[in-house]
Amino acid sequence: MTTTIVRPSDPTLRSALRLALIFGTIKLLFQFALTLYTQHIGYGYFRDEFYYIACGRHLAWGFVDHGPIVAIQARLGELLFGDSLFGIRILSAVAGAITVFLTGIIAWAMNGHRSAQALAMFAILLTPQYIGVDGFLSMNSYEPVFWMLCALAVLMLLRGASASVWWTAFGLSAGIGLLNKPSMTFFLIAVGVGVLCTSARRVLWSRWAIVGIVLMFAIALPNLLWQIHNHWPTLEFLQNGRARGKNTILNPLQFFLAQFVMLAPHNALLWITGIVALLRAKSTRLSKDQDARWFGITFLVFYVMMDAIHAKDYYLEGIYPALFAAGAIAWEHRYRLSRRVFEGRIVAFPILETVFLVLSLMILPMASPVLPPAQWVRYTNALHLHHAESETSETGPLPQFFADRFGWQQQVDLVTQAYRSLTPTEQQHVCLFGSNYGEAGAIDFFNGTEHLGLPPAISGQNSYWGWGMHGCDTNIVIAVVGDTRQQLATKYEHVDLIGQIDSPYAMPFERHHHIWLLRGDKRPPPFDWRDERFYF
Repeated sequence: MTTTIVRPSDPTLRSALRLALIFGTIKLLFQFALTLYTQHIGYGYFRDEFYYIACGRHLAWGFVDHGPIVAIQARLGELLFGDSLFGIRILSAVAGAITVFLTGIIAWAMNGHRSAQALAMFAILLTPQYIGVDGFLSMNSYEPVFWMLCALAVLMLLRGASASVWWTAFGLSAGIGLLNKPSMTFFLIAVGVGVLCTSARRVLWSRWAIVGIVLMFAIALPNLLWQIHNHWPTLEFLQNGRARGKNTILNPLQFFLAQFVMLAPHNALLWITGIVALLRAKSTRLSKDQDARWFGITFLVFYVMMDAIHAKDYYLEGIYPALFAAGAIAWEHRYRLSRRVFEGRIVAFPILETVFLVLSLMILPMASPVLPPAQWVRYTNALHLHHAESETSETGPLPQFFADRFGWQQQVDLVTQAYRSLTPTEQQHVCLFGSNYGEAGAIDFFNGTEHLGLPPAISGQNSYWGWGMHGCDTNIVIAVVGDTRQQLATKYEHVDLIGQIDSPYAMPFERHHHIWLLRGDKRPPPFDWRDERFYF
C-alpha cells in the first residue's frame, strides 16, 4: 500500500507554514512553562476548572452556563493527560498555539510576507489576554481558534481555493464554535454583514456555501434541542445575571478603553492599524479585484453589537488575531523598502518588537500569576497596575482571576474532617452541599484525586442543580455556605461549626463562608430540590 502526501505547491505557503509552526511551538512551550512555574509558587486550580471537570463527567449536549465543548475538552484532557494541574491545561495551551499558528497563516492569506507574519505572531504570543486564557481550562481558549478558522476559510475562498474544502472547513468550525460559546452567533452575524456589504459576497454564489451553512446548523442543532427540552436554561442564566447586576456595566467610552487594557496598550499599534488597513484595503489586497475590507466591517459590526448588549470586554478577544495580522501587514507595507523587510527577515522591526517584548514582560504578572501573592501585590502597587474586573463581586488583595486559585484544599479538608466524624449510617445518607459550583466542584475533584471516599457533592447552582441530590438525606448535611448560625438554626435542630477558609488570598465571599455540620431538618416535608435552583 502506498501513501500519497499532498504538499502545498505555493512556496510562500510552505514558508508560512514552517514559520507558523515555529511560533506555535514556542507559544506551546511558553504556556507549559508558565503552568509549571505558577504551580510551583503556590497557585492551584481555578474555580471554573473544578466545574468544567465535573461537567466533563456528566457529558451532555448543553449546560446551563456554557456549551458542551469545554466539557469535552475537560474530559479529553483528564483521560489523555490525567487530572494534574498541568494535564488539564494542556489542551488550552494547544489552543493558544493554534491561535498563534492561524494568525501567521491569516497574515499570509492577506498577502503579508515573512516580516508581517512574524510580527503578528510575535505580538499575539505576548498578548496578556491570550496568555491568561490559554493558561487554564477554559472555553475562551478555543474561541479564537474557531473564529479565525472561519475568517481564514473566507480569505481562502476569495483567493480562489477549493470551495468544497473551505466551505466544509467553515461549516465545521462555525458549528463547533456555536457549541463552544453563544458569542459565536454574533460573530457569524457580523461576518455575514461584512461579506454581504463588500465584493466578498461572491463566495456565497456556490452550492458549497449551502453545504457549509447546512453543516454548521446540523452541528449546532443538538444544543438547540437541548435548550428547548430544558426550557432555555442559558437564557434564564443570562437574565438572572443581568437582573442581579452580576457583571460590571461599561459605558461606550469605558468599553472602548477596556480593549486597550485587555490587549495591552502597546498592541494598539497593530490592531488599530489593522482596522484602518482593512477598511482602506490597500495593503491587504488579495488580488486585483478582491480585498479584505469585509473583515474590517465585520469587526465594526461585532464591536457595536457587543457594546450594545453590555458584553464583558474580553468577549471580543476571538476577533483580534486577524486585526493583528492586518496591522502587521500595514507595517510591512509602510517599510517595504527597508533592508530587513525587503529581505523578509523574521525580526524586521527590532525596535518595535523590543518595545513589545519589554512592555509585555512588565505586565506579564497581570496575565499569569508569575509572582507569589505578596510580591504580586507589591509589584502591581509599585507600577500602579490595576486588574480590570468584569464582575461586581468584592475582591481582596488579588484579582478574582488569581484569588479563585486559593482555599479549595483547605475547604475540602474541613469537609472530609466533618464527614469522618459521622457514624457509618450517617455517612451513607449525608448531603455534602456547596453554595456554588466552585465549592461543590472542589469537593468532587479532590474526592476523586485523593480517594477520600466522600459521596458526590450537591449544589443548586447552574448545571450542578440538574445532577440532583444523589439520594442524600437533608436531615444530615455538611454545608459550605455563607449563612450565619442564627439563620441555620431556623432550619436545623443542631448546628455545629467545623471551620472556615482562612487563606488571605482567597475571594472574600469564600473566606466568609463556613463549613457547618447540620442535623435535624426543621423545614416541613416534603423537601423540594426544585426550590434550590440557582442559575447565576
